[in-house]
Amino acid sequence: MSRGPLLLVALLVALLGPASARAQVPNGADPEVAALRSSFEYGKYAEVLERAGQRIDRGDLPEDDLVELHKLAGLSAFNLNKTDEAERHLRAVLRLDPDFSLDPFVVPPPAVAYFEDLKNQMSGEREFLRQEQRLRLEREKAEQERREQERVALETQRRRAEELARQVTVRTVEKRNFLVNFVPFGAGQFQQGRNSMGIVFAATEGALAVTSIIAFFAYDSLFEERFVNLDNVLDEDGRASIPVRFIPTDRARQADTWQLIKLASATGFYTVYTLGVVDAVYHHEDQVVSSTTVESRPEPKPSPSVSQAAPPRMRLYSTRGGLGAGFSLTF
Repeated sequence: MSRGPLLLVALLVALLGPASARAQVPNGADPEVAALRSSFEYGKYAEVLERAGQRIDRGDLPEDDLVELHKLAGLSAFNLNKTDEAERHLRAVLRLDPDFSLDPFVVPPPAVAYFEDLKNQMSGEREFLRQEQRLRLEREKAEQERREQERVALETQRRRAEELARQVTVRTVEKRNFLVNFVPFGAGQFQQGRNSMGIVFAATEGALAVTSIIAFFAYDSLFEERFVNLDNVLDEDGRASIPVRFIPTDRARQADTWQLIKLASATGFYTVYTLGVVDAVYHHEDQVVSSTTVESRPEPKPSPSVSQAAPPRMRLYSTRGGLGAGFSLTF
């Protein structure tokens, strides 16, 4: 009765072991590791132990394959009752992966129990290895981030250099006439590009000029013209008179007002004009250099049909009667 369950467990292990092991094989694993796993499944423990040790000694293995080889070698040594070698290989497994566990559906219970006992014995060392592994992962992550930042910085510098290489600086030299500063209505300010000040002077001088003109015509409209007869002076008609322009007495106050407005607006105009000239002369520059950065565009290359067109050729050839000439053109 005791042998029946054991045989059933062994049969299940034999059937499920290869399929489970094949499911755990990572893509791109070392072919020799896969061959040793297959030999282990067929019970060739001595061969697996020897070949796994040789492959480990040669090195140049990824960490997953190294863990797998130590596991196969340790389980093979355990099945061969070589406890020292089994312990050495299984401890190596735990040093590479402190949280490694054997699959109880693939590995017999005695081997699983032995491995769990080793894990308990190495609990302190495993905790230290976990911390060391975390630190290593953090360092690798920090190094990866640093490399990514350097890559991004280099890419940014490269793009910036390409943009600068495509940019062309155009310098424009503007020559300014000094006499323009004496033109009224803010001409000097407009020439200098100071449009706000130019508008102020132009509007002020324009308003004062219009006011002065209106006052002039308003004052002139107050005059009246009459003829005055002269005594003791006779002309051909027997009388003499002369025209006289005057402002009636009742319009004297209007005349004074319009006269004052005319003089005040004229004075204001010339005052503002003088200030505009002084301001323009103070800010005058004979020439102004401005720089503009534009992006250059490569000139279009000529089409192959144009660039490779053969030049016209003339050739001479002999005939029966003498000499002939030929002209050829390719397009």
